[in-house]
Amino acid sequence: MLSACLIYYFLTFGKTKEQEVFYIKMTHLKWWKIAAIILVLYAIIAGFLLPVPALPILHESIRNLYFHVTMWFAMITMLAISVVYGIKYLRSNNHDHDIISSEAINVGIVLGLLGVSTGSLWANNTWGAWWVNDPKLNGSAISLLFYFAYLILRSALPDEDKKARVSAIYNIFAFTMMLLFIGVLPRMTDSLHPGNGGNPGFGGYDLDGTMKIVFYPAIIGWTLTALWILTLRVEYKRLYEKIQNL
Repeated sequence: MLSACLIYYFLTFGKTKEQEVFYIKMTHLKWWKIAAIILVLYAIIAGFLLPVPALPILHESIRNLYFHVTMWFAMITMLAISVVYGIKYLRSNNHDHDIISSEAINVGIVLGLLGVSTGSLWANNTWGAWWVNDPKLNGSAISLLFYFAYLILRSALPDEDKKARVSAIYNIFAFTMMLLFIGVLPRMTDSLHPGNGGNPGFGGYDLDGTMKIVFYPAIIGWTLTALWILTLRVEYKRLYEKIQNL
């Protein structure tokens, strides 16, 4: 619920003066930031100390579920915020929407790299290789390349208005391709990844009660942390532009 409220705030910011006041208050509120710290620390400590199901092949590596999967949830949240604000920019030409959209992608890329790194570590422990020819893994890498291309595209366009408009259009394309490559195609072919290619997802057979009380708070914690970083980056970008315009 807390995460949903914060996402709603980002998706509605910029339309009225009241929402702008709400943004300022949210930026300085401490309770949700404290919640982010507590939930992430809880996920890390409980993730390593609480018991997990004794499963063949996975063994203790199943604890990576608390990090690898939850970081990807946070990443998708950031990229969803970015594409929404890209669309809002195309409709309004509000430069603030472009700032939020571009900074959300920056945060999402970092989370994506962390997700790929933890996934590679997990693959080495369960499949015996750091990377395998798997549609979900390959799709994740391709999706990140789409967003790296987004960064290159923005840096190649000197005109701010053109940069914002072209990158917003490309953002829609990149997000659609990301959903296709990590959410659709892996389910249509053979895959080693849980929940794809006929393999059951973790929730279907081994995400017991003990894991759920760590997994779901971890999703909220990493998402709140990502939103916190996003607010900091947006404020920094605004301050930087004000200084540049002096």
